[in-house]
Amino acid sequence: MPIPTDAFFLDHADGLPLQVQLRRQIIAAVAAGRFRPGEKLPSTRALARHLGVARVTVAQAFAELVSTDYLSSRDRSGHYISDTVERRLEAEPPDPAAAGFDWGQRIDGRFLRAQRRDRDHDWRRFAYPFVYGQADPTLVDHAAWRDCAMRTLGRREFDAVTGDLYDADDPELVDHIARQILPRRGISAGRDEILLTMGAQNALWLVAQVLLRAGTACAIEDPCYPGLREILAARGARVLPVPVDGSGLPPDAIPPGVAVVFTTASHQCPTNSTMPLPRRKQLLARAQAQGFAVVEDDYEFEMSFAGAPSPALKAIDRAGAVIYVGSFSKSVFPGLRLGYLVADPRVIAEARALRGMMLRHPPGHMQRTLAHFLSLGHYDAQANRMRRAYARRREVMLAAMAAEGLRLASPEATGGSSFWLAAPGGVDSAELAARLKRREVLIEPGAPFFHQPAAGQGFFRLAYSSIPSEHIPEGIRRIGETLRELGG
Repeated sequence: MPIPTDAFFLDHADGLPLQVQLRRQIIAAVAAGRFRPGEKLPSTRALARHLGVARVTVAQAFAELVSTDYLSSRDRSGHYISDTVERRLEAEPPDPAAAGFDWGQRIDGRFLRAQRRDRDHDWRRFAYPFVYGQADPTLVDHAAWRDCAMRTLGRREFDAVTGDLYDADDPELVDHIARQILPRRGISAGRDEILLTMGAQNALWLVAQVLLRAGTACAIEDPCYPGLREILAARGARVLPVPVDGSGLPPDAIPPGVAVVFTTASHQCPTNSTMPLPRRKQLLARAQAQGFAVVEDDYEFEMSFAGAPSPALKAIDRAGAVIYVGSFSKSVFPGLRLGYLVADPRVIAEARALRGMMLRHPPGHMQRTLAHFLSLGHYDAQANRMRRAYARRREVMLAAMAAEGLRLASPEATGGSSFWLAAPGGVDSAELAARLKRREVLIEPGAPFFHQPAAGQGFFRLAYSSIPSEHIPEGIRRIGETLRELGG
């Protein structure tokens, strides 16, 4: 008996192409066992009439499914569910009398406890999302990225990107990082000093695993990037917070006996303050005297609006104590999930071995696509476009915040894609954030950035990477109005 036409439906309001919807629906029905091998599908004419689409839409969907062996076509007979599709295995029914497996005795929950829980995954539905780290798709060169992806998937390069690189990285991408990206930060590095990672978060995790053991002392900035604290908490390291000032991390405040110091010298996270060159040299001298390593997270160096950025710590490190962490999340797009480590070859070799145990290497086709994006000049063009757009948004935001009387906690900061603000006395930024969500505004409360969350209740961060300029004034007006309501 043929499959009836009313077993199919399409959502014409969905942004997904109708042909793709139909193909996915048939594949899902086969996988679930609703459509079985040998069953006949309706004719293309009858199904098109039922779905209210052109016959060619159904015919193309059927043709694609024939090419992937989900359907078979029989002359003068029509289309059938292919006999070659894997049959669905019926699962054993649960036994009500059997005791459930006690995973609570085997999982201690340390990773879940360390995880940050204040982020909104549905941020796009808000009219005024002042959230950090998200991309504005209008600034991403989609056509250029697609062209680079097509080059990577071309016959000439397909063999290179389909193989298992074991513990290696794409040589073209590593070469472009060494020749194009690192020199802009004053860094010179050989191939054995560079390791590709799945973003900066993965790079920090690798460093923590290589350098720290449970109970090992390390120093972090306070406030700092919450993701770093999550990593260190799960690692079991002894974390010693060092309060930052208007110039970033003060080297004299680093406690003795630490093995590693983590810093965001160029754009302190979240205050955006920049560590001046004399302090950078002082930090490196202290590292050499006390024997600790320095991990430099240079997450946003491209976004500087006050002249040339300062050289990276790694650029002026003569002893080789600095491990440099870079990322393409801010300059290309965050979903790319590609970053890199630059360090002494011995550090890189150990991190490479660890990465190999966990994921071998980042996906080869993404590495080669990014290599094309760099080599063909698209990266520079996009970074410049983002820099211009962010500079404009920064101006609009500064004017709007001044009009509403919002107070910058770090007025001297000149870079990055966000502002760090101080709430009026007595206002809890978590309460502010909760009220603003009801008014279509997203902000980041300060508590997650601090070692002691209560210390951050008077601060909040406003970012402008994902909100267009024309939406900024109204969003800031709503923030100012809500602050006045909370302040009485």
